[in-house]
Amino acid sequence: MSRSSVAVDAAPAAAPAPPLRLAFAAPLAVVAGLLLVTAFPALAWWPMAFPAVALALVTLIGRRFWSAVLIGFLFGVAFFSVNLLFTARYLGPIPWAALFVLEALLTAVLAAPIALAYRWLPRVAPGRVGRLLLLPALVAALWTLREQIVGSWPYGGFPWGRIGVSQVNSPFAEVASWVGMSGLSFLVVLFCAMAIEFVRGGRMRRVAGALPAALVLVVLLALPAFPTTDAGSIRVGAVQGNGPAGYFDQRSRNAVLNAQLAASAPLFGQKMDVLLWPEGGVDSDPTSNPATAATLAELSRRMDAPLLVSAVTERGSELFNSSLLWTASGQEGSTYDKRHPVPFGEYVPDRAFWEPFAPDLIGLIGREYTPGTAPPLIDLNGVGVGLAICFDVIYDDVVWDGANEGAEVYMFQTNNADFRGTDENLQQLAFAQMRAIETGRAVVNLSTVGTSQVIAPDGSTLDSLPPDTAGHMLTDVPLRTGLTPAVVIGPAVKIVLGWGSLAGLIAAGLVLAIRSRATKKTPTPEGAGV
Repeated sequence: MSRSSVAVDAAPAAAPAPPLRLAFAAPLAVVAGLLLVTAFPALAWWPMAFPAVALALVTLIGRRFWSAVLIGFLFGVAFFSVNLLFTARYLGPIPWAALFVLEALLTAVLAAPIALAYRWLPRVAPGRVGRLLLLPALVAALWTLREQIVGSWPYGGFPWGRIGVSQVNSPFAEVASWVGMSGLSFLVVLFCAMAIEFVRGGRMRRVAGALPAALVLVVLLALPAFPTTDAGSIRVGAVQGNGPAGYFDQRSRNAVLNAQLAASAPLFGQKMDVLLWPEGGVDSDPTSNPATAATLAELSRRMDAPLLVSAVTERGSELFNSSLLWTASGQEGSTYDKRHPVPFGEYVPDRAFWEPFAPDLIGLIGREYTPGTAPPLIDLNGVGVGLAICFDVIYDDVVWDGANEGAEVYMFQTNNADFRGTDENLQQLAFAQMRAIETGRAVVNLSTVGTSQVIAPDGSTLDSLPPDTAGHMLTDVPLRTGLTPAVVIGPAVKIVLGWGSLAGLIAAGLVLAIRSRATKKTPTPEGAGV
């Protein structure tokens, strides 16, 4: 073999051409985003996540940086503008547009690494293993990394619209108890990416080429929920007062408290271990308002059970969105403060910078909640109760920390009053259902106005209240002990998928650069081109 032929063999293959022209890929990216919306509540057509993800990936194959950014932006705008439409319910189009454009921009920038994976990895590993295994794995991990970044940055992020959550009602949901929501997102995207490579490689008639995707599908279908250990039950009274709890609701002093009291009255004389109220069910601070404190103490005495309530509390100059355990003797135990106050909803980050852009809207947010640092757990007569307040439920750290601290059941307090008539409450409920499956624990998800449900450890519904209706649930809720793999290895899964995908992409780029440099340095013998 001549030196010239060696040089040719060492040269990296050319990057694959896009299978779709940009003029076709751009509208298809919009279609993919709109298809993905249908996989989430209220429609909840979970199978639609698969064609949506596959179409989104196909539009990125072979793209260069800026065209990939454009494709990612169009996909992000189509998906988030509809999925987050509920944010415009009361505040109008400006906050909605700001949020979905930000999410779309992040999606756009993070589409570029996926496109680079499609350009680089087939040149680094052109064989069957590379195309059917390594490339889909890298693409799926980069997609999952994108979900993690969108869910953690800026200002703590907003992990809404994760692929894993769309599968809460699918036969694949139980896999989340092993690998968490990020792991489930990875496996769904991995299956789609493998199916794409199977078709692209012209292997439709080769059974062996379909094996990787088939194995992933078997894992998704056959892996049962990780079993947690039965630890008895707890009887929970949960009250949805349907009071005027919205930001713009007209209300008199203590109107929400009075609505909760009225809806609790039918439970007098009933045996229970705890009476649960939703986020904001107490519209004055019982830790500083003697009248409110006395009202709660009297309710606890009449119920002959402790209350788990929520109120805005003040300590020094700081305000907190808090969960409090209240008895006939007053507050007991520690206070849990919401870890993830909503930016531009419960506080304004960098207020001086943002206020000139929308002074009227920013001015509406007069209170600044401080993020809490306490463990998301209370001890209820020896039973560990994991806590999350409203959007806390969408953040992995809150739920996982509760399980690690000893939660045997979860009680999620929320207030969806500002999103009446939208899909927000159902989308948040999907998170609560997935948390039950992920941790192997029951969840009492209680809202001021709905949707309120008691969810079994397998994600099924044990009890419920109709939205926009005052009422109560009295339910024997199962307790569980033991940690699922999702809780134990969930943080590691996110690190491996996130940093591992970046490391893999960088490694592929370095290999191509080294090969290209070696090719340029290889001397060409005189006359080799003749």
